[in-house]
Amino acid sequence: MSSLKEICAGLPLHPIPQPRPRDPTVPHAPVRTPKLTKEEEKQALCNALRYFPTEFHETLAKEFATELATHGHIYMYRFRPEIDMRAYPIDEYPTKSKQAAAIMHMLMNNLDPRVAQYPHELVTYGGNGQVLSNWAQFWLVMNYLAEMTNEQTLVMCSGHPQGLYPSSKNAPRLVLSNGIVIPNYSSKEQYEKMFALGVSMYGQMTAGSYCYIGPQGIVHGTTLTLLNAGRKYLGVESLAGKVFVTSGLGGMSGAQAKAAAICGCVGVIAEVSEAALNKRWEQGWLMEKAKDLDDCIARIRAARSERRAVSIGYLGNIVDLWEKIVSEHEATGELLADLGSDQTSLHNPYRGGYWPVGFTLEQAQDLLAKDEKKFVNLIQESLRRQVRAVNYLTSKGMKFWDYGNAFLLEAGKAGAEVKSKGDNTFRYPSYVEDIMGEIFSGGFGPFRWVCTSGLGVDLEQTDAIAAHVLEGLVASEPPHDVRIQYEDNLKWIREAGKHNLVVGSQARILYSDLSGRLALAKAFNQAVSEGKLKGPVVISRDHHDVSGTDSPFRETSNIKDGSMFCADMAVQNVIGDAFRGATWVALHNGGGVGWGEVVNGGFGLVLDGSDEACDRSRSMLVWDVSNGVTRRAWAGHPIADRTIRVIQENGDFNMRVTLPHHVEDLSLIDRAMEDI
Repeated sequence: MSSLKEICAGLPLHPIPQPRPRDPTVPHAPVRTPKLTKEEEKQALCNALRYFPTEFHETLAKEFATELATHGHIYMYRFRPEIDMRAYPIDEYPTKSKQAAAIMHMLMNNLDPRVAQYPHELVTYGGNGQVLSNWAQFWLVMNYLAEMTNEQTLVMCSGHPQGLYPSSKNAPRLVLSNGIVIPNYSSKEQYEKMFALGVSMYGQMTAGSYCYIGPQGIVHGTTLTLLNAGRKYLGVESLAGKVFVTSGLGGMSGAQAKAAAICGCVGVIAEVSEAALNKRWEQGWLMEKAKDLDDCIARIRAARSERRAVSIGYLGNIVDLWEKIVSEHEATGELLADLGSDQTSLHNPYRGGYWPVGFTLEQAQDLLAKDEKKFVNLIQESLRRQVRAVNYLTSKGMKFWDYGNAFLLEAGKAGAEVKSKGDNTFRYPSYVEDIMGEIFSGGFGPFRWVCTSGLGVDLEQTDAIAAHVLEGLVASEPPHDVRIQYEDNLKWIREAGKHNLVVGSQARILYSDLSGRLALAKAFNQAVSEGKLKGPVVISRDHHDVSGTDSPFRETSNIKDGSMFCADMAVQNVIGDAFRGATWVALHNGGGVGWGEVVNGGFGLVLDGSDEACDRSRSMLVWDVSNGVTRRAWAGHPIADRTIRVIQENGDFNMRVTLPHHVEDLSLIDRAMEDI
């Protein structure tokens, strides 16, 4: 077993590690089919061998060629480190910079087998959300971070550690970009080739920025989504006795089981992977397992009649489950689902993000490897069947929404009936557009923190600090819509410790607006300074936030001024965070809804108890939130307009923005056009 000191010493070459085949005891990424030409295969091998002195090329060339032919990518399994991969306490990392040690803490958490979906392929979640492209990069990154001073910055390009460059103590220690390709070449087919060549990488969102905190992050977001869906669609404050049907128990979707139980409803989740389902069962996130469809329906009826909060996992295809619920309605007239959605990885439907009905997972994986054309046709037919069932149930009263996983987009491409009659819009809303959009407009979003000491007592202390901050915000008599969000999050943070949400690092999340983020960062930094916390706190957020992401089919789906396909906000967000104090920043192509469909960015900021850290957090957070609120105000959202005016009127922020003067009488536009 390697030590952290050995891991930080650079590529192990003397002696070179022995070959390591795939470990059959852990889940592995599906085989990729990049369809490289012979010349491109040669280039991929040359690119991989560049990480090693020429004396090793003959030894590694055939091995890497075999990996490429067998798995569709060169992961360099030989160099997978023999260490207990997890987030170690920050003081255990042999570094010259505590900021660098904090990055190591976050990076290793993203590869923790308890956290990562396919840890040996360096995939954190989403089927293809890479932390790095290969294991040589891991060794080099750890070595660079160990050597780094607070006057250097590590530059990384799609997993490739380009090197350490001189900067300043106020500059980021790490700048990452993932998948930033020329727009005209940003197709999924080009991605498969570029990833196989080792020149580009799909970082998803928080996978490629080292800010993933396990499914807890989306547990909270899903909890808020379900609560607000109940208010909007069902007109209820309590979801007791209501049934929510969905699919996916993977890296992100696995949160649905826990969120349903927290919300008090009956959550029914279909999952084709027995390993993924059992992982959530063993973690205690999934409360019941149905042995077959009849058993699943019986469990739904029992829990519904008892108004019991429960999560039920069905090992099988979601299409079968939806069609069973349809047949039950046809036979009895009983509608067994009140709310419905989907969280399979449909940003990646033909590479393992969604599996065809009628096949076991193993059969489907084998088909994908042997007959891709047939596999694609079966996926499209499965999507059409799923939509037919959903359309039937919504016609009977169920409410359905797209959970931002490209479900409607890919179902539409497959020929499913997802468009509204009479126009070209989707018949079901995006959850951002219809449920969470106005929450973003108010500046609320998924704010996160990680206690780098690795101590549970530190996390408990930060929970108490957060509850105190939120109590103060509730007492400040905010507008009603703001108060509701404060109260939902106060309830969450008071109960978070009871729900065993921590997987990996000692991390927490809550939705907060600018006032809350500023107050939380200041309070955490003060607690570190006073020794109440035993180590620094890293603050971060999901890229799925107010300002971090331009995504026309999810985060910015409610931007209706014609700029929905523009990505200036996300790019400016990362640039601005970089020079306002972030410890690291990341900018990605892809994430959530897929490669070429979105640009997103994120940050990490280390609160070490210093006055400088407090100043940096204030400067950066004001920009990080206000950037997106301003865009939403400009696009015509009244809550965003109100929010940004309040922020601007705070003289302490030294901010002046361009505020919109929206057209109040559209008839004057008609008259103007008629006169031409």
